[in-house]
Amino acid sequence: MRSIVVKPLPADTGRSGWEAISTRPFAPQELHADSTADWLIIGAGFGGLSAARRLLQLRPKDRIVVLDARQLAQGPAGRNSGYMIDVPHNLSSGEYSAAGAEATALEITQNRFAIDFAKSAAAEYGISREAFDASGKINAASTERGLKLNARYADSLQGIGETREILDAQAMRELTGTNYYRGGLRTPGAVMIQPADYIYGLAAGLHQQIDLFENSPVQSLEKQGSSWRARTPKGSVTAPNVILAVNGLLQDFGHCKGRLMHVFTYASMSAAFKQSDFGGKVSGAARWALLPADPMGATVRKITTDGKSRIVVRTRFTYDPSMQVSDARVARIGVAQGKSFVARFPELKSVPMEYSWAGRLCLTLNNVSVFGEIEPGLFSACVENGLGTVKSTLAGVLAADLATGTPSPHLAALQSQAKPRRLPPEPVAWLGINAVIRMQELRAGRES
Repeated sequence: MRSIVVKPLPADTGRSGWEAISTRPFAPQELHADSTADWLIIGAGFGGLSAARRLLQLRPKDRIVVLDARQLAQGPAGRNSGYMIDVPHNLSSGEYSAAGAEATALEITQNRFAIDFAKSAAAEYGISREAFDASGKINAASTERGLKLNARYADSLQGIGETREILDAQAMRELTGTNYYRGGLRTPGAVMIQPADYIYGLAAGLHQQIDLFENSPVQSLEKQGSSWRARTPKGSVTAPNVILAVNGLLQDFGHCKGRLMHVFTYASMSAAFKQSDFGGKVSGAARWALLPADPMGATVRKITTDGKSRIVVRTRFTYDPSMQVSDARVARIGVAQGKSFVARFPELKSVPMEYSWAGRLCLTLNNVSVFGEIEPGLFSACVENGLGTVKSTLAGVLAADLATGTPSPHLAALQSQAKPRRLPPEPVAWLGINAVIRMQELRAGRES
């Protein structure tokens, strides 16, 4: 009998502003009994819920159980910046420029497949435009170097026939209301989501047809004959097929130890403000979304609901193999993000940062995911390399296809990926990775 003991889930530090301003559509339910199912999905984020929806499409009469250690949107799925990006976006490289034509075309095709799946879910479940907005995104540059990075990215996109639009300083000022940015590069295919609302909407659309149990962490996973049994503090689920949609926590289920980079990024959300209280268009249009021209710069988003706006600033990366960071660090970075906010919007200096939080990413040295049947009846849809909204959606859908034997043109590409490269031993990895991150952040300069 194969038995995997799963250690307790690491804490998620700080309350995500996305989750704080959202309203749950239904009450959470815990697992309180022993039961059986046709399918067990561990993880109720983008990957797990997408896998559940795909299984409902393929096997509508099967019993599907989803377990999550926390409540919906309280973990990483509700802590990201909310960008579903279709064009190349490799955080581990120094810039976003496309790679080889064949690899880039494949990546874009896969990303758009995942976005289309999410769009159909948003339409089917009535997810609002505030939670799912196909508005495109802009790579914003505030330095000469940033403008050059955008120009190279634009050239690479043009070379593969992708639509893009160059924005000058005046266009950026009209959009954002600030003189901070010298230019931008707009690509139309991205979707901006309110991640907590999207996860709530997706779960609400599914929960009458599946069994979703929250606050039910898996403590062990045992192979018993042809089935797997997942034990939680108050019950268990036995199923012949299990899909792991737990991102970097995959290593806690006995796979890929020493091969996954656990990286944190940090964000702060301002208190709500009425633009009219500050006169004119002090922060520009009601909604916009900016990625930094330099991948290590600041991601900045503005949202507006019922006449009140908030601005979200995401900066900084740290490598933390313990998968935990302190409250003090989040608070310290939150202060720095407040300064970034005021540097861009000095007229809003009286508006405080209301929420600050950390979010876990998982990357590999060679930018590959961990996908496929890793043991008989045990499927992985994990390791999203910094683009979890899209990559996890893709992996969740395709894990369901693979497990049910459903043909898909995208399966072969994911299954043919190399294994994640092994990391150097600690503390060499910690010292080296954090040194590279810090050097890149310093190089980003004003883009942060």
